[in-house]
Amino acid sequence: MKKSILALALMGAFSTAAFAQSSVVIYGTLDAGITKTTNSANTALSEGKRDNNKLGFRGVEDLGSGLKALFQLEIRFEPDTGVIEGGNRPLFQGQSRVGLQGDFGTVRLGRALTALQETSTLFEPWSGMPNQAGFQTDIMVAGYRAALPGSGSDPLGVAGNSGNRFANGLWYNTPVYNGFQLNLNIASKENNGFTTALVGRGTPAAPQYPVGSLAGAYPYSVSATYSAPGTLPQYSFYVGTERNATEVKWHSVGAYYRPIPALKLMASYGKQDLGHIAATNDTITAWMLGANYTYGPGMFRFGYGQKNPDGQVKTKQISVGYDYNLSPRTYLYLDLSQKKIPLATSPATSDVNQNHYALGIHHNF
Repeated sequence: MKKSILALALMGAFSTAAFAQSSVVIYGTLDAGITKTTNSANTALSEGKRDNNKLGFRGVEDLGSGLKALFQLEIRFEPDTGVIEGGNRPLFQGQSRVGLQGDFGTVRLGRALTALQETSTLFEPWSGMPNQAGFQTDIMVAGYRAALPGSGSDPLGVAGNSGNRFANGLWYNTPVYNGFQLNLNIASKENNGFTTALVGRGTPAAPQYPVGSLAGAYPYSVSATYSAPGTLPQYSFYVGTERNATEVKWHSVGAYYRPIPALKLMASYGKQDLGHIAATNDTITAWMLGANYTYGPGMFRFGYGQKNPDGQVKTKQISVGYDYNLSPRTYLYLDLSQKKIPLATSPATSDVNQNHYALGIHHNF
């Protein structure tokens, strides 16, 4: 009798392992176009892009009892030359995470967009694509990802890291409860092997963050979202906050609403607090209004926003775009944008117009 019970138990264990399933998906984006931006480093007509070009691998393994293992690796590259994006960025610039998913939610470790940066892309008319016509990389985030001393999610990271990601990070996403979800992540100080001193409130001889120092706070990012029920929610909103290693903070709220399925209206407000590293002009506020309208095989994009740094003139941007779908995976696009930006003086008291034109093709595989 005991032998029979033992045999049945072993058969059950082996059958569970045998039925565990795994899958790996290879995916990517190729985006290339012709662009021109006046009053910038790219004033001549040249090859450019609207979206990041990437090659990705993601996988899920069913471990049984509702538990899954998952991973995602994403390489970014320049399609016109084939080199790694930016020339000196990490191989897996997009993300490199591994984790577990179950009834408790999702836990992942590695490098990726912060919780708040990942959330906010759904509330921007260019869907977070980092192009000149979009708003995600500057106005929507109140300059938090711009080249300001100590700004961005990872200001003390090594050269090549982007300003909207955490390395050596831990992510947790709760399950969705009646439309609500909480997204959290925190990073370690392990990544603070930076090579350029940050003067901040110090002096050039005694900077606030010396080269190679492990000084600074533990970065964190939090966002909470609510979406109406359905595969195409009629409305959704988010609220979130983030602090980087130099204790620069970014707070943001946003919402979208669909009065009809073809029309998506968006709005967001953000505030950046540089008080920990700046003695004056330590606040930047920003707001953005946007819309997407689907008509036939195409979609129109529209946005207008402003960024208001203390003690400087405002940045103002208006953009329009159009996508024409050739298939479910391929579309042509046209972007037109005018951005009034402060001149590179400190403090900036005058501005200049940047006119941006782009025509290209975008393909997902």
